[in-house]
Amino acid sequence: MASASEIINFLKTLVEKNAEEKSISWLNQKVEQVQSSGSNSAFFLAFSQASRFFKKDSLELSETEARQADLLVDGFEPAYWSVLQAARTILLLSYPQEKEKWFAIVNQLFETADMNEQQALFAALPVLPYPEELLPRAIDGCRTNMTLVFDAIALNNPYPAKYFPEANWNQLVLKAVFMQRPLYRIQKLDERRNLALADIASDFAHERWAAGRSVMPELWRLVVPFINDRFLADLKRVIESEDEMAVEAGLLALYQCDSEKAKQLFKSRCEEVMAIEYGEITWEKIGIGFQEKRT
Repeated sequence: MASASEIINFLKTLVEKNAEEKSISWLNQKVEQVQSSGSNSAFFLAFSQASRFFKKDSLELSETEARQADLLVDGFEPAYWSVLQAARTILLLSYPQEKEKWFAIVNQLFETADMNEQQALFAALPVLPYPEELLPRAIDGCRTNMTLVFDAIALNNPYPAKYFPEANWNQLVLKAVFMQRPLYRIQKLDERRNLALADIASDFAHERWAAGRSVMPELWRLVVPFINDRFLADLKRVIESEDEMAVEAGLLALYQCDSEKAKQLFKSRCEEVMAIEYGEITWEKIGIGFQEKRT
């Protein structure tokens, strides 16, 4: 992971492309003030006032800048941040990083932050110092029902995949399913699939079916490596449904299973299999389609 100063300098270049000169001047002044004085009141005031100077518009990154972000911190995706989030993260990283003092101010921020401030704090987890010690805070944040805050932790954020224990990881993924958030945006989802999560996903699907409700199609991605008779029966039901997107998801899951029984279920679906092989049916496309259908 890059140093705080390297990340600050990188974020500053992004903010300078996306903000007005007077806003940049204000930020530079506050950064210098925070760095030199370590004043708690100056920091809190600047963190709060940043919303007066920076917009919630998305940061614009070139392909080169996106690659640079990933080189600085593996999986870092500031393209999903707002200009305001970037400015607040610069302030966070500028505060003196003496452990006890830094944690005191950050914990106070977490306790008093409004929704947009929490969004910035949780999204910044992968670039903050002392990431292991921030784990309890991150796990607790996943309990929120505020989509903006949950997304900041769960989506396009490398922190959960790197630090969450399996039980907490499973809770995060299930919460994303429950809230119908796009699973394809959860980093390293495939690498961290596990049998317990697959069982939970199947149980959730059966509860939905029993209540006469549909199941988000991306859910079936979670059972792929652990195919058994139970999951095969689930997928057979899915591909026999009248929901085209669900059918595609079921067939994609079967196609990716290393199972002769799975192959038997889709062997008569030549058209869909060809679409999978040509990349016309992917988990990302299914996820995007499902989110568009919801809005």
